[in-house]
Amino acid sequence: MSHYEQLWLFFALVFGIVVLPGLDMAFVLGSALAGGRRRGFAAVAGIVAGGICHVLMTALGISVLIKLVPGAFNALLLAGALYIAWIGVSLMRSGVSFGLQPDTQPRSRVATFRQGMLTSLLNPKAYLFMLAIFPQFLHPEDGLIWLQALVMWLIIALNQLCVYGGVTLLADRARQWLHGKPAAGTMATRCVGALLVAAAMFTGVEGWRGMQP
Repeated sequence: MSHYEQLWLFFALVFGIVVLPGLDMAFVLGSALAGGRRRGFAAVAGIVAGGICHVLMTALGISVLIKLVPGAFNALLLAGALYIAWIGVSLMRSGVSFGLQPDTQPRSRVATFRQGMLTSLLNPKAYLFMLAIFPQFLHPEDGLIWLQALVMWLIIALNQLCVYGGVTLLADRARQWLHGKPAAGTMATRCVGALLVAAAMFTGVEGWRGMQP
């Protein structure tokens, strides 16, 4: 298989992973519903920025450390679950109605970017991907390793932009529909919060089981 054929295979693998619902997608959905497409794309940008951090940490051997110390992976699972659960509970308790709060504050988008990046960095499945799949597509005989890693990160970023960008646009349309419907907007807020909590609980259970002897 040529190097270019391997890149297409890598693209397909990444798309199959990104398109599956998870913590990153749930965060993008909640951000777009709460603040519109601008905040949704800020969340996407944060997750993409977190992706390049994953690549850099893989190059520095952080993923190898997680493999050598299995407890670190489970600790990441629990930390990520607690963080997402906190966001979900905050949404459920806020009483905010999606569609009624215009996103006019740049600071809120900066905060969303930071939260998106942190969500990505606390997503243990990303580390598992970088450990199990990413290195298999790096071949010294095909050229500079850092350049290959950069191309693969661009492939990851492209998938995230397309999939999560689509989620953002759909959520923004839903937000516009909810405008003027405070009861439905409040219910949507609580449902998204519950979705985040459910995703966090599922992730937390995985981490807890992994810590058991």
